Amino acid sequence: MTPRVTDVLAGAVGVLGQNLPGLDTATSKARLGLPDAKRVIVVLVDGLGHANLTARTGHAPYLRRRLANSPDPIRTVSPSTTAAAITGLGTGLFPGQTAMAGYSLRDPRTGEPFNLISWNTDLRAEDWQTRPTIAESLVEAGMELAVVQPAKFVGSGLTNAAWRGGRPVVGETLDDRVDGALAALTTTNLVYLYWGELDHTGHGKGWQSDQWIAELELLDGGLARLSRQAPADTLIIVTADHGMIDVEERIDIAAVPALAEGVDLVAGEERATQVYTKQADAVAGRWREYLGDRALVYTKEEWIASGLLGRVSDQTRSAIGDVVAFSHGRLGIGDSRFMSAGALSIIGLHGSLTDEEMNVPCLVEVTS
Repeated sequence: MTPRVTDVLAGAVGVLGQNLPGLDTATSKARLGLPDAKRVIVVLVDGLGHANLTARTGHAPYLRRRLANSPDPIRTVSPSTTAAAITGLGTGLFPGQTAMAGYSLRDPRTGEPFNLISWNTDLRAEDWQTRPTIAESLVEAGMELAVVQPAKFVGSGLTNAAWRGGRPVVGETLDDRVDGALAALTTTNLVYLYWGELDHTGHGKGWQSDQWIAELELLDGGLARLSRQAPADTLIIVTADHGMIDVEERIDIAAVPALAEGVDLVAGEERATQVYTKQADAVAGRWREYLGDRALVYTKEEWIASGLLGRVSDQTRSAIGDVVAFSHGRLGIGDSRFMSAGALSIIGLHGSLTDEEMNVPCLVEVTS
């Protein structure tokens, strides 16, 4: 079975010799080929796709050395987006089980969309993502996961969906987070560190921009310091939630009658567009005819049958779109009726099934 981002934290727990209910941590460890170590730091770099990193390794000497020793990518979840993948990392489960199946989804209670990153809803994350997190299971086993991230994320909906049960460690800058991770190792042997600036820059400027390269260089320096200062026999795993493409073509659903007809609501993201409709078969047929080979279009039932979501709970089934379109090439599919002009001007996109978006690094080092 292809190693997945859902294996990473589970495998790290396996490195520490701990089994957890519902997760085969030893198999995840073996699937990733993780070595034994006394302590583990898992670093999640938002937006650092394997192809993106490979194309820019000249700017990242630390990551280049790690890539030479861990050349094969692993796969993220689908949709290849932050809320789905981070919750997959934090639970070891696919989006079909966590209901974190997109950037935004429709709340079945109200019929209104909500954003799984900003969590702009009164719905409690614990009532939406009901499966136990790895951090919660570790508490039951007498262990602790330190979660290093900025203050604004502490107690957020996405944090509660993925990391509830973890001990928050606040750090704003990369140096702060490296320091926080190192300090946390004095009280626990398992740390998670999140860094999101690379993704933020890629969205706004594109991953091929000079600004993205500058952020990669900053990241590389911070990770090199983490490696130098971590205690001996610390396993450092660097991975990502998704890769990124720079969009070259956009379609506004609102401006295309063949796409807009029968559509009640659009959610998801431009590379994994989720459509809510009472006419799924008809809408899917019109979308396939219009888009041709520029996108893979599924009805909800076809999407579930594809296995991309993993095993699908009733809650996930009720929340995901009735039709989904996974864009090919450099295409984004949005809808100006439901998305802001700012959202429709983003350069770097992800969410679809291309290798650029689905393949992420899993870089491994044991400090000495």
